[in-house]
Amino acid sequence: MESKLYYSLDCTEDLNTLLSNTEEEGLQIERTKTLFEEIRASVNNNDEQDRSFWRPVLPWGGVYTIRAGRKAISCIPLYVKISLKNTCTIDGFLMLLYVILRENQTFPREVGIFLGKEFVDHFLHLMDSYDYTTVKLLWIWDRMSKQQYRSEIHRAALEIDLFGNEHENFTKNLENLMSTVQESLCTNWGCPARFQELLNQTININPPLEPPHRDLIQSAVDEFFCPKILLCKEMGCDGLREFSQRVFCHGPPPFVILNMQLWKSEDLAYVPYHLDLSQHRYLLEGATLFSKEEHHYSAAFQIDGNWLHYDGLRSDNLILLNRPPELLLLSSLVYIRASDK
Repeated sequence: MESKLYYSLDCTEDLNTLLSNTEEEGLQIERTKTLFEEIRASVNNNDEQDRSFWRPVLPWGGVYTIRAGRKAISCIPLYVKISLKNTCTIDGFLMLLYVILRENQTFPREVGIFLGKEFVDHFLHLMDSYDYTTVKLLWIWDRMSKQQYRSEIHRAALEIDLFGNEHENFTKNLENLMSTVQESLCTNWGCPARFQELLNQTININPPLEPPHRDLIQSAVDEFFCPKILLCKEMGCDGLREFSQRVFCHGPPPFVILNMQLWKSEDLAYVPYHLDLSQHRYLLEGATLFSKEEHHYSAAFQIDGNWLHYDGLRSDNLILLNRPPELLLLSSLVYIRASDK
């Protein structure tokens, strides 16, 4: 059996090389419209006979060629092809992130605080230049520099396979953008851990055990953020633990991603277009969908009230929908802060 080796990229050096190359290429290309403006124009001037965007956007996978050095004798440049596989675990969120940043003027600055201004600027530039494989590598290598990924190499071919879960590959790598904190205090003075501080980087909401009097998703969000009193779970402690109101660590984020993996389709007949999160109002911007049969992710989002479906695996991968999608196969819901909409 052929052994598998793991190749460790010098992420900082390779990322800087990647960005410098794209900057040089970008100087030769001047575009009058951003990709977002082109999609918006396509939506507004839509022909009922053809509801797809005129060119593929963020197609699945990708191949990128990098210059790896020179042979010592002939001085012929050596090139290595990087093949990307199963990129649907980041594609849908990259599409949603782009739309959110382009549609809301203050969001790039806010997101840049967490992901870095340079990253946000390059991300938007590459998307507007249709340089989609480089967009994915920008995300992957930026995360790899934080030791989030390993790339698998077979002989001379470098392959990065992102098969897995989109929340592992994307949501959990948004740094502290959605971080929340909830403090708790046990009533038992002898509790071995009387004061605790619970930090969460993502928002995972569970379906209510009993049907509430209002919509399920808002109730689940309230349960995640609200103060509560529960039995203390510390070993040998019989006290009650009082939990404070959960709050965002860095103020209300520009957008939030709700992890909906544990929800059944019958619980999703109604998805709220508005949510109250920790005393802040949020509006539904989009969702990612998961097909168990294909083990494949896609995404849906709205521009000016019109819903589009994105699926990087299809030839016509950005389609204008006749009506809002049925969000029954949800992986996540994405909401943006209402005050900036």
